[in-house]
Amino acid sequence: MPAAITTALALLIGVLLVQWLPQLPPRWCLALPLSAAWLLAWRWPPWRWLACVLFGIVWAAWHGAAAMEARLPHALEGHDVAVIGRIIDLPQAGNDASRFTFRVEQATLDGHPVALHGRVTVSWYDDAPVLQPCTRWQLLLRLKRPRGLLNPGVADSERSALERGIVATGYVRDDPGNTRLAGPRWCVDGVRDAVTRGIAARVNDPHDAALLQAFSVGDTRGLTPQDWEVARANGVSHLIAISGFHVGVAAVFGVWLTLLAYALWPQLGLRLPRPQAQAAAALLVAGFYSALAGFGLPTVRTLLMIAVVALARCGRRGSSGAPSLALAMIAILLFDPLAVLAAGFWLSFVGVLFLMLCLQARGRGWRAFLRELSVGQLIMTVALLPLTLWFFGQASLVGALSNLIAVPLVSFLIVPCALFGMLLLGLCPPLAAPVLWLAAQLAHAQWWLLVRMSTWPGAHWYLPTVQPYALLLALLGALWLFLPRGMPLRWLGLLLFLPLLWPPRQVPAEGAFQAWVLDVGQGLSVLL
Repeated sequence: MPAAITTALALLIGVLLVQWLPQLPPRWCLALPLSAAWLLAWRWPPWRWLACVLFGIVWAAWHGAAAMEARLPHALEGHDVAVIGRIIDLPQAGNDASRFTFRVEQATLDGHPVALHGRVTVSWYDDAPVLQPCTRWQLLLRLKRPRGLLNPGVADSERSALERGIVATGYVRDDPGNTRLAGPRWCVDGVRDAVTRGIAARVNDPHDAALLQAFSVGDTRGLTPQDWEVARANGVSHLIAISGFHVGVAAVFGVWLTLLAYALWPQLGLRLPRPQAQAAAALLVAGFYSALAGFGLPTVRTLLMIAVVALARCGRRGSSGAPSLALAMIAILLFDPLAVLAAGFWLSFVGVLFLMLCLQARGRGWRAFLRELSVGQLIMTVALLPLTLWFFGQASLVGALSNLIAVPLVSFLIVPCALFGMLLLGLCPPLAAPVLWLAAQLAHAQWWLLVRMSTWPGAHWYLPTVQPYALLLALLGALWLFLPRGMPLRWLGLLLFLPLLWPPRQVPAEGAFQAWVLDVGQGLSVLL
């Protein structure tokens, strides 16, 4: 097994072991496993995999302790804290309030500095001003630590806040000191906002504009809950949030631009070989597009894989899929070991791994391409079904067909048109209108079809709470099901999906009832 794969698996095991600890160990206790890891890596090379496991434990525990310590101190809850910071991401204006993410630079309580730094999610009620990304503000906030509702079957918002680096939540208090300060004129989120406004100004239908904004720069502010319901029913939420495949399309766009440049100026080949120029351009364009997409985990994972291949190409070295995926995992875990708390981490890596293991390229040409595309969507739908049920409690049985239609349309038509339109917005804005109009029409036609498919039987499929053993058996069954031809009894892999149906729903006995007391935030609700 290549060293990169062994290192990635060992590091992942170490990070996961920390997630099962009842509490994080004190930092001084981490010196012992760190010393043992260094000793194993130095003196006993065959045991370097164990050194990686120990290092993963130390690294995850250190980051976890730092993230817990960064949260709002208990003494500041319920107090009005004056903060200075900058709006990051894209603010969302609602009917009742404007909501945004605020990066705190400094904070004071009654004129005295307090230890509060990091990201804060804020709501601004009562005639909030127009908020723009990148702007700096001085605000008076009422804050509290991130907390989630303790109801079975719902998302763990506190865990999500920890994974996203949110240290507090709160709202803006009425105060004459709430003022905008001088700050940077532009940032990446500012560029995203400018692209969003450019699309809205050139696409007449607001819903088509919202779809195009989501597909192009990951701006989902214009989508309604009904839109997300349609996306979940068709299993295409990953396309709306910009999938890693879009970043790959952007990299190909960079390769095409390089081919065009070398065709127009052949003398460039005398200064820089074309393969190395193509690799650098692919990485550059993919990085720029990932920034416009907000650097979500699927985009970062694909960007890291492209970086590995590009660096290998620039260094005239070979690269293969599995080691590239392993290096991408190592980079993500080293950058942020808390990424394992996100569902996107597992869906991204498990999905790509299944495609590498089960999808075999046969022949060339458009027929082979269509076959790989259709089989790939079937593999992704079946392989990710157990994980989807584990994380979200529901799945879509029409997802394979929906993705078979949506993935090529979005990735090969809508996204390239949107990329070209975004390029024209900066170079020649009048020419951007027809290109964006074409992309909007394609998005409109696709969404019309997805709305119809969301009403088909099996679009919303709910099962009992998935148990860990059922999850592992179903993943093993998916791998068995898609083994290469010649492997006998592949259909028996379907039997390993049956534990997902267990246990059956418990029905109250005659004359009995079941009651749930639900935490709804502002009080309690009783469901009979």
